[in-house]
Amino acid sequence: MKLLDVEVVLNIRNKGIQQTRHKPEVMKEFDDAPAPYAILSHRWEEPEVKYEEMIGFTKMEEEERKEVEGRPGYQKIIKSCEQAVEDGHKWLWVDTCCIDKRSSSEQSEAINSMYRWYQNAQVCYVYLNDVESTFPAEQDRIKFPKSNGWPEWFMRGWTLQELIAPKTVKFFNKDWKYIDNKCQLASTLKRITGIPHDVLTSGLAEDRLSVAQIMSWAARRVTTREEDRAYSLMGLFRVNMPMVYGEGKKAFQRLQREIIRVSTDQSIFAWSLQIPRTGSVLAEDPSDFWDCGEVKKMEPSVFVDKLWEYTASRGLSEPSRNKIAGREQHWRKLVAWLRGVDSQEFHTFTVSNVGIQVFLPVVPSRDSPSHCKAILACTRDSDLVTIDLVSSGRSFARTSINFLLPATYPEFKTLHLIHHQDANETRRQVALDDEYASYHGFTRRGTYPREFTDNTVTLSSLVDDLIVIVYANDNVGAWFAIGLGYYLGQEWVHVDGDGRSPTEEKGWEDVDRKAYNRMWKARTTHAMSTFNSKDSDVPPEGHFIKHVHLSQSIWAVRVIWGRWEADNSKIIVDVMQCPGCCVGPCSVTNISRDCSGLGTPGLTEDAVFGPYSLELDGRPVRLWKCSGQRIVLGDYGDYSDGELVRTGNIFEDMRTLGSDRGDSTNWRAVHPVSGPWRPDWMKNQDDLAMAYHSTSEKCLVLRQPQALSLSANEHVSRLLKDLSSRLEEKRLVTTVIQCTDFYTVDDNGKRRDSGDDSAPDNGNYPTEAGMSTLFYIIARPRVWRREPLCKQRQERFKSIRENFLALVDMNQPTGTEPSHSFANIFKKQLATFFSDLFGLKHLKNFIGAINIFASLPSMMETSPVSDVTSVGTAEEDGLRVRPPQLSCSNPVMEC
Repeated sequence: MKLLDVEVVLNIRNKGIQQTRHKPEVMKEFDDAPAPYAILSHRWEEPEVKYEEMIGFTKMEEEERKEVEGRPGYQKIIKSCEQAVEDGHKWLWVDTCCIDKRSSSEQSEAINSMYRWYQNAQVCYVYLNDVESTFPAEQDRIKFPKSNGWPEWFMRGWTLQELIAPKTVKFFNKDWKYIDNKCQLASTLKRITGIPHDVLTSGLAEDRLSVAQIMSWAARRVTTREEDRAYSLMGLFRVNMPMVYGEGKKAFQRLQREIIRVSTDQSIFAWSLQIPRTGSVLAEDPSDFWDCGEVKKMEPSVFVDKLWEYTASRGLSEPSRNKIAGREQHWRKLVAWLRGVDSQEFHTFTVSNVGIQVFLPVVPSRDSPSHCKAILACTRDSDLVTIDLVSSGRSFARTSINFLLPATYPEFKTLHLIHHQDANETRRQVALDDEYASYHGFTRRGTYPREFTDNTVTLSSLVDDLIVIVYANDNVGAWFAIGLGYYLGQEWVHVDGDGRSPTEEKGWEDVDRKAYNRMWKARTTHAMSTFNSKDSDVPPEGHFIKHVHLSQSIWAVRVIWGRWEADNSKIIVDVMQCPGCCVGPCSVTNISRDCSGLGTPGLTEDAVFGPYSLELDGRPVRLWKCSGQRIVLGDYGDYSDGELVRTGNIFEDMRTLGSDRGDSTNWRAVHPVSGPWRPDWMKNQDDLAMAYHSTSEKCLVLRQPQALSLSANEHVSRLLKDLSSRLEEKRLVTTVIQCTDFYTVDDNGKRRDSGDDSAPDNGNYPTEAGMSTLFYIIARPRVWRREPLCKQRQERFKSIRENFLALVDMNQPTGTEPSHSFANIFKKQLATFFSDLFGLKHLKNFIGAINIFASLPSMMETSPVSDVTSVGTAEEDGLRVRPPQLSCSNPVMEC
C-alpha cells in the first residue's frame, strides 16, 4: 500500500522545489499494516493527478509542474493533506495517485484490497464537489438533475464501500468547508442510500444482513466501466476475484458465483425480473435487486414455520375428508420439512457446468409439467420469496411465467439452476427490411424492451428473448407491432394490433409495452404455430408468410421470413390494402423462393430455371439464352413455354412515374462470371468462361463476361412496390450476362462456327460498349403476386347480395302476420350468417366483442316506408329505395 507523506507534499507546495532539501520522496510503500492514515473519497474530475506524475513531481520542468498544480485534482490532494495535518495524521491515501495503473497486477491488488484499506483508515474525507454550503436535507432535482436530486457522489458505484467501510467519515463541501460526519447525518444518509441506520453507525454485520439487501444499496448506482459495478462490491461480500476489463456483465455473474461459494444465503436468487425473460438464475446487474431492501434471510427452524404458513394461506395443503388422516398427513409433511432444512444439501451450494445445485421446496405447476415454483429461505415484507423456474434439459432456468399452483404440499427437491447466461447460446442476427411498409406511410414508432441499430436485431436462443417493433400511420389511424422472439430455442414471428391509437399522455411507449406483454404471454402459441409451419417438404431456402388484417382498417400486414437455422434470417414487412378476407394472425403459409443465390430487391419467387449453367460470385445459377431477343436488365413480361414475352421495362416505367434514375450504381450490381469447371486449355485464359447446357452437349465460351443484377436496396424495392398494382403476375429480368464475344468449341478448345448462336440483336437498348447480352434470369417479385380469388368466397359474395335484397323485401309494411314471424326467424339467422361471414369469433380474440350483427334483427324491424327511405321522388311514388347491387368485380370485394 503506497501512502502520501502529507508533510512532504505540503512543503513542496509551500516552499517550492528549490527550497526543499534533498528532494525527499512524496510517497512511501507499506505492508498490509501501515501506520495510521487518512483516506480520501471523491468524484473523479479529469484530468486527475496520476501516480507517475506525483512521484516525479519534483523532477518536472517548471511549466509542466505549473500545469499539474492548476488541476482541480491536485487541489483536492493539497486540501486533503492540509486536513490530515489538522487532524494529526502523517499519511494519506488517494486513489488517483497512490495506485500505479500502468501495472495491471498492482491495480488488481488495489481493487481487491480497497474495502479493507478504507475500513482500516483513521478517517475518510468525503469531498462533495457539487455541494455549495450545507448538506442537502431534502431531494433537489433542480440543483442535482443528473443524480436523482442528491449530490452525485451518492450515485457512484465505488463510493458505496467508501461510505460503509470507514468508522469515521467527514463530509466537506466544494470549498472544503466541513459539513458533518456520518453518524450525525445517518438519518439523511439512510433516505438517500437505503442503507439501514445501524449499518451507518455501527458498521456492516454480514451475519444478519442478506445478500439481496446489500445488493439493493448498489441497484441505482453507476460506474464508468461496466465491470466496476461488480468489482466495487467485492469488499462488501468479503470475496476476491481477478480483474478482467472487457468482460462486461460477466463480471457481475462471476461476483455472484464467488458469493455462492462462501455463502448459502438463498436471497441471492431473490432479485426481481424488471423485463420478462427466461435464463440464468443469477441477476444481470445490481439493478435487478432494486426492490430487495427489505429482504431478510431466515434460520432453518423459522423457515419451516413460514413454510407452514405459506402452505396454509395459499390453500396448497391437500384436503382430506378424514380429519385424523389429514392431521397425520400434516405431521408427516412437517417432519419431512424439518429433515429437509437440517440436511447437508440444504446448507450447501455446488457450482458446476450443469448448474448451481440447490435443495429447495418446490411446488409444480398445475398446467405445465416443465414449470414449477421454488420457495427460498428468505422473506420480503414478511412473506416468503418464491422464484418461477422452467426445465431446460437437465437444468432449470429462471422465468417470468405466472402459473396456477395445484393443491399440493411443497416437496424438497435437488435442482440444478442455470447460471451461465451464454451457455450453449446462439445469437441470431436478424435483418429487418421494412421499406415496403413505409411505402404506405407506416413508419417505426418504437421498439421494446431495447433499441437496435442498422436494421439488425440480435436475439439470443438461450433465454426467452423477444423484441417488439411498432409501426404506425397517423394519417389513416392504424398501427401494428411485429414481435421477433425465441422460446426455448424455437424462433417465432407474430403480428399484433388492437386498432386503438395511444393517448397523448401515455404515448407509443405504452403501446410498445402492452404489445410486448400480450405476445410474451402467448409466446408458446406463437412458437408452436411457427414450428408446425416448417413442413419437411419446404427446402431450407423456403420462406414463411403471415398475412394479418389490421382491425378497424382497410390494411393488412404481410410478414415474410426464412429458416433461421439456415442463416436465412431476413424479415420483410409489407403493408397492403385488404378487405379482411384473411386467414388470421396465427396462421403461417409456406413459399419457395428464387434459388439463384444472388441478393435480390425484396423477396422473389417462382424463378424459372433455364438450361444453361454458370457461376456468379462463385454461386451456381441457371440461365435462359436470349436467342435473338432484345433482353436487358429490368425487362418484364409474360412467361410461357420457355420464352419471356417482353411487355416493358421497370426503368422506362420509372420515368413515367416522374422519378429520376440518377446514379446507375444505385440500381444495379456487377458480379464476376465463371464456369462450373474449367478445361485444361482454359487455365491460362482468365477472360473466358464456359456455359454448359443441361440437356445437350453444347457448350458456349464467353469472352470477358460480366453479370448485371438488380441491386438489393431500397431504391429498387420501392420501385417494384410502385409498379406492383399494374404488373401483377409479371416476370422480371433480375440478372443479365453480357460478353464481348461468344462461340462454341470442340473438345480441344478449338473455335467452331456459332451457327444459330449469333449475337442477339440488342437494338437501341443500352449495353456496355462492345458488349452483347447473351443470358438472363427471370423471377417474380413477391410484391407483384396476386392472390387467386377463392371460388367459395365468390359464392359467399353472391349470397350477401341475395340476403341484403331479402332484408329489404321483408321490410315492407304489407304482408300477413305469419310472414312477419318467418321474417323475424330469418333475421336472426342472418345475424348469425353475417357474424360468421365477417369472422367475428376470430376477431374477438384480439379486438373484443362486436355486437352490431347481434342487433341486426332490431335494427331491421318493419317500419313505414317513410322511415326507411330518403326524401325524394321514390318516396312520393310509394317506391322503396333498393340498395345498389354488389358485384364481385368491385375491387373492394376482391382479395
